[in-house]
Amino acid sequence: MATFLYKLGRTAFRRRRLVALLWVALLALAGVGAATAPAATSSSFSIPGTEAQRAFDLLEERFPGAGADGATARVVFKAPDGGKMTDAAPKAVVEETVAALKSGSDQIVSVTDPYTAQAVSQDGSTAYVSVAYKVNAMELTDETREALKQAGHGAQGKGLTVELGGDALQTMPETGAGEIVGVVIAGIVLVLTFGSLVAAGLPLLTAIIGVGIGVSSITALASVLDLGSTTSTLAMMIGLAVGIDYALFIVSRYRSELADGRSKEEAAGRATGTAGSAVVFAGLTVVIALVGLAVVNIPMLTKMGFAAAGTVVIAVLIALTLIPALLGFAGDKVLGRKQRKGTVDPEKAAKPNAGTRWARFVIRRPLFVLLAGVIGLGAIAIPAASLEMGLPDDGVKPVSATERRAYDLLSDGFGPGFNGPLLVVVDGDKATADKTVDTIKGLDGIAAVTPATPNKAGDAAMITVIPKDRPSSGATETLVHDIRDATGDDVLVTGATAMNIDFSQKMNDALVPYLALVVGLAFVLLTVVFRSILVPLKAALGFLLSVVAALGAVVAVFQWGWLGSLFGVEQTGPIMSMMPIFMVGVVFGLAMDYEVFLVTRMREAYVHGERPGEAIVTGFRHSARVVTAAAVIMIAVFSGFIGMTDQMIKMIGFGLAVAVLFDAFVVRMAIVPAVLALLGHKAWWLPKWLDRALPNVDVEGESLAVHDAAGDESPKPDLVKA
Repeated sequence: MATFLYKLGRTAFRRRRLVALLWVALLALAGVGAATAPAATSSSFSIPGTEAQRAFDLLEERFPGAGADGATARVVFKAPDGGKMTDAAPKAVVEETVAALKSGSDQIVSVTDPYTAQAVSQDGSTAYVSVAYKVNAMELTDETREALKQAGHGAQGKGLTVELGGDALQTMPETGAGEIVGVVIAGIVLVLTFGSLVAAGLPLLTAIIGVGIGVSSITALASVLDLGSTTSTLAMMIGLAVGIDYALFIVSRYRSELADGRSKEEAAGRATGTAGSAVVFAGLTVVIALVGLAVVNIPMLTKMGFAAAGTVVIAVLIALTLIPALLGFAGDKVLGRKQRKGTVDPEKAAKPNAGTRWARFVIRRPLFVLLAGVIGLGAIAIPAASLEMGLPDDGVKPVSATERRAYDLLSDGFGPGFNGPLLVVVDGDKATADKTVDTIKGLDGIAAVTPATPNKAGDAAMITVIPKDRPSSGATETLVHDIRDATGDDVLVTGATAMNIDFSQKMNDALVPYLALVVGLAFVLLTVVFRSILVPLKAALGFLLSVVAALGAVVAVFQWGWLGSLFGVEQTGPIMSMMPIFMVGVVFGLAMDYEVFLVTRMREAYVHGERPGEAIVTGFRHSARVVTAAAVIMIAVFSGFIGMTDQMIKMIGFGLAVAVLFDAFVVRMAIVPAVLALLGHKAWWLPKWLDRALPNVDVEGESLAVHDAAGDESPKPDLVKA
């Protein structure tokens, strides 16, 4: 592989104008496709194989046009102190609001009158209007949302407290600011790392081109492949992350080869042949992690995973071709000013850098460093044992949000369960439905049960059940399971709350198979790369330690409330149910990036004759600074999302940032060298039968060393390994 990539790098360097033109043409083609393609719609969210989904399917079949899985909204009214919502003036305002809502959008299925639907609290202080829509929240038009807000604002100016709730207000979070902050910080870190604006600009430029092609392609194909408007979010985040990382490592290796006295074309070829090999296998681990999301069997996640994997493939191809081409255009400007002028102090350059000094410290005290890292991360991981998964409701939003205030008004006026009613669907006649109502009324945790509402054919009915507790509580989850256990197979429980419970259970059930698939395939891949059993095993165990520690930190902050005020957490609640799998997928890919880049350089030094301890020091001398820069960039990108008001985005940003922090600086920079130092030569042991069976991919560039011995300008095909 090293030989092939070496030739590819040299060819891209020589034909730089053609290569650059091809990538610019691809970007333009993708951009035109995105601009002319039909607008992406939001794919309906489905969870195949769950009871909640079967209930929704039954509702669509037996209650056509009812918008069973459509968005909902609630306009909550509270009378002024001493007044009641049944008084003439408030009643007139509510009736005006109901009329305004009905005429506000053609996407509305129904608007309930609180005075006929028993939606006035017992003390008369609070009332609410329920609005049902034909489509889900992501498919609501801006005009529909604006009509809802205007109806609420119109009522608020007439002496009543009016707040809006429901998923109809849900919109895609604006993440542009966080990404811009991350790119700016990345630029600063790159300038400090390279000491050259040109060298710093190349990774940023190529990452943006890669993300542009990837996201534009997703947009262009969205209508054809039924990709939802959320699909490009993960692709953009991951594409930006790995795009900067991969280019960063190849540019760094190119500068190192120039420092060894090689010509520019030769340096570009060698950088692509060595660091490029690591990029290929690091990219493969990320692709495995993202494509593996298909194991969960949730169409939305599968599409997001495949789309993000495609963007990673583009990032790898750009790093292997466009980076060498741009290095050809950059010339000497890729070096720092002192290097270009030849004014670098030889004595200063010969001094051990921070990576070298740290590696030597670890080698002297490997057991101490190993125990400190494992015990430290283990302590942080302890809260993960109390992990409670669910989907946060409006109750965890900041009090400045109208959804949170509507949630609180409903809880105060009617009880917490009114924020998450359960919808029970009966596949049977009226007698069966009435019997089901009686059964449900006998269960604990029930606040109210409505009479059964049959369909026109009389072969199905809907029952609304109001729990006593809030939607995300354990008591409500228990109630859902109790209803399912107490009723027959012809009774199905659904609604947003039940859907969230089923979603959480499905994610929980998929976690172990997903981990086994991703870690297992990556173990095989890393065994091929490092030609070792213990190095991939250590990589996988270290990753699991960092992810569990990151989950512990997430639980401590978002579930227990520790340091919550520091991160803007106003209300604790369950951890988002997709968080563990999401963290495994994203962090595993990035963690293996750092593992491959760092340990490949150690393996390269070991293969070329250095002793195990010397190889560790060599790896750190050449790679530690660049790995550190890559990790800081990723932490900055993810931390940019912590400041957002949306609790789920805040949680994702925090979780990914601390996971990268733990994995890069504790696992890869401390535990990995400590373990390698303790193992010595055994770290690189591979059974002879397995050595013969595995393909020799030559990631460390051993074939290029043969070329050095031959003293020729290009590797001789008959001398190099495949």
